This record gives sequence, C-alpha cells and structure tokens, in this order.
Amino acid sequence: MIFRSTRGQAPEMDLSGAVIQGIAPDKGLYVPVEFPKLEKDWADYAAMDYKTLAAEVLRPYAGEFTEEELKACIDGAYTDKFEAEDVVPLVHAGGADFLELYHGPTAAFKDMALALMPYFMTTAMAKKQEDKTVCILVSTSGDTGMAALKGFEDVPGTCIIVFFPDHAVSPVQEQQMRTATGSNTYVTSIFGNFDDAQTTQKAILNDRPFGEEVGALGYRFSAANSMNVGRLLPQVAYYVWAYAQMVKNGRVKAGEPINICVPSGNFGNILSAYYAMQMGVPVNRLICASNKNKVLTDFFHTGVYDARREFYVTNSPSMDIIISSNLERLLYHLGGCDDAAVRAMMDSLAENKCYEATDAVKAGLSGFAAGYATEEEILAAIGGIYASDHYLMDTHTAVAYKVWREYAQKTGDETPAVIASTASPYKFAAAVSGAIGLPEAEDEFAAIEALSQASGVSVPYGLKDLKSRKVLHAGAIPREEMKDFVRETIRGRQ
Repeated sequence: MIFRSTRGQAPEMDLSGAVIQGIAPDKGLYVPVEFPKLEKDWADYAAMDYKTLAAEVLRPYAGEFTEEELKACIDGAYTDKFEAEDVVPLVHAGGADFLELYHGPTAAFKDMALALMPYFMTTAMAKKQEDKTVCILVSTSGDTGMAALKGFEDVPGTCIIVFFPDHAVSPVQEQQMRTATGSNTYVTSIFGNFDDAQTTQKAILNDRPFGEEVGALGYRFSAANSMNVGRLLPQVAYYVWAYAQMVKNGRVKAGEPINICVPSGNFGNILSAYYAMQMGVPVNRLICASNKNKVLTDFFHTGVYDARREFYVTNSPSMDIIISSNLERLLYHLGGCDDAAVRAMMDSLAENKCYEATDAVKAGLSGFAAGYATEEEILAAIGGIYASDHYLMDTHTAVAYKVWREYAQKTGDETPAVIASTASPYKFAAAVSGAIGLPEAEDEFAAIEALSQASGVSVPYGLKDLKSRKVLHAGAIPREEMKDFVRETIRGRQ
C-alpha cells in the first residue's frame, strides 16, 4: 500500500515511512492511495475475536509487514490491559447500540489506536533501519495525551512530549497526564487552547532548521495525534467490528445498512468510520456530532469552514476544537484526490481562517449528517438515558446520543444506529453525577466515588487511586515557548 500526502508535494511512502514521518514534508497528511475491500462474508467476520478481525482489516495497509510482524503488533497491543474480555463491547441502550471504546488502560477511545501505534512505530523503525531516537510530539484536548503517554512509556528508541491547554481539560485528564510515569515521557500545559497547541506543534514538525538541529543530537520528530496515519488506521478496525457484532447479535442482516454517529472534534474518529465505509461496511449515514464549538456542524450544513468564531470551554472538553485537522483528509477523498484544491483550501484556512469547499466536496457531503448539543442538552441526555435504561455515558458520548436522537426524529430515519462511546463516564464524573441527580461532590475524585456507589458501575482500574498519585510533570508555559521546551527536553536527555 502506498500513502500519499493530501497536498501532493511530498514523496510517497509505505506505511512504515508514513508512521515515522507523521506529517508529510509539504505539511499535508498521509492517506492511502486506495481503499482495500473487505473480502470475507460478514458471518466470517462475526465469528472472529477482535484481534483476528483487526489483523484482517489492517493487513492490506501494512503490506510491508510480515504476517508474523503484524500479529506481534496486534497481540502486543490488545492484552489484558483492556478490561473488557472482547476488547470493545457493543451495548444496546436508549434505542441505539453503543460501541464502548473506553475499556483500555486510560479509559478513553484513544487507547484503541495508541496501544497499537508504538508497535507499528518500533516495527517501522527496524524496517527503515532508523538510527535516531523518534521524538513524538502530541497536542491534546484531553484523552490523546495520556493514551499516548501510556502507549509509548519506556518504548525503546522513542521519547514523547505532550502539550495540553492549561485549565481546559478535566481534572481527571490533567491528573492522569501530570502523574504519567516512564523515563521517556514529558508533559506540560500551555497558556492557550488546543488549537494554539496543535498549530504550534505543526509549525515545529515542519520547521526544517529545527529538525536539522535536533537531528544533529540524534533525534527526529514524529506525531502521535490522528494527524499520523498510524493513529488513524487502527480505528478503522473497530467500525468493521461494530458491524460484524450487529450482524452477530441479529440487530441487522448482513448487507443491511447502519448509521454511525461519532462525537467529533479533530475529525479523526469519524474519518475512520468513513474509511470503514469505503472498505465495505454498509453505512447509510455518518452523523457528525459537535458540542457548542460547532464549526463542523456548520461546515456540513453550508460547505463553508469558518474558524472566525468564539472558542468555548465546555463540559465535553476533548471536543473543544476549532481547527479540525483530519477534515483535510476528507476534503482530499471527496474532492477526487485533487491535491491542488486541498492546498488552496488549507492556504485559505491558514491565511483567512476560512475556506469554501469545492463543488466536488460539497456533493460528497451528502453522505453525512451533522448536529450539535449545548451543555444543557448534554446533561439532559445523560440523565434521560440513565433514568430509562440505567446506562451511564460520558459527556462526549452524550453529544452523539443527543445529535442522533434529534436526527432520527427530524428525518424519520429508523436505520439501526451505532454510537461511538468515546470515554468512561468516570473521566467526567462531576458532570455525569450531577446529570443523574447526585449531590455536588467535593471534587472530581469524590464524584468518582459517589458515582460508583450510586450506579454500581465499576471504576476503571486506570482511574483508581488517581488522586493520590505523585505529580511528576508540573508547570505551564506560554505557547511561544513550546519549541524551547522541546529543545531543552532533548538536550536534557543527552
């Protein structure tokens, strides 16, 4: 499989090269030049365990990996550190099927890819005979940071630096990152929002003189955000798994379509669902769900991406994003792989903070629906489904649930729906406990205890005793000092 930059001015790569590189030298994102098709019957996929199915989905993309190498990567990723026996449960509640992606070590869906990506990275480094330490830069709105830290913890030949917006993630997310262990892990918050962190990170990754400077010290840069195709592809597998489980459970007959609703910030998770659809998963509508920062909803309704708007800090902080990086990949695919058009749109975004999609892209948007939820609607959705079905969902999943219900009511579309459930409710326990009517707790950690006692739902092992863990990464810096932080970190490792 060959991977090409969305901006068309960088060398083509195999998966190993694209994973190590992270972002293409022309500032574009790597995409596969074609989508392989699922070749087996759905009854066959339904009979597979998760690891076997993941190998089936990923094999065509990783053509330079031997069968043994791919199996070793997947077996190493999906171990008993995932609390659910089948890795990703599919639970029917509230009229929909929730794909619970949060049963990994950090209790968020990012574990599904970031448990596998370090194995991809180290295998790729061996194949390319990479002799430099790969310094992985991560900007996070909450969950990616800890999942990446846990995934790359003490992985030979790597170090990882995570930036997150100060006072703009949940207390649980911040405590997870501040207490991250590993001799190769580094964390700081920045004064600014996620977009500030991500924009500066991209600038660092594309700063050639700085790359040469750290190269002389024996390092090279890569990324673990979903900008890296090695983060994106593992997510495709769980949407194939979801459909196979729907067939297995009798929710649909093989070949009948489903709708998939995904809470979306940086657009990587729903883009993975689009890739699964291109591979052959029968999808009627992909539903993009936003919070109050509804730039994606507006784009799908108008074809205009306008980032000239107020930024809101909400109770679904991982979606508090205005610049959705992965949308660039969708523009490329829907626009007939027209890299010149993508370059023009991205240049306009950089210069004017807005762009209008081409006619080809606008025509492709018809396969999507979109909506958003306010903070009050998020809490009402959590309280409503708990009251009716005794089902707990976090604030981000609640965005998707509310948007799906509104879509179904407005359109009369009764297609069975899969909702991507992206985080444990315990990562946002104060909001969730308040939404189901519990008294206000002393802090987020007390809310975890109260929520567990009231609901009977066990606390993920990765969150137990979190409050008492030693803080290892204190401090915050201006976004302008991110480059210096990276430089000092690498020099300090010499």
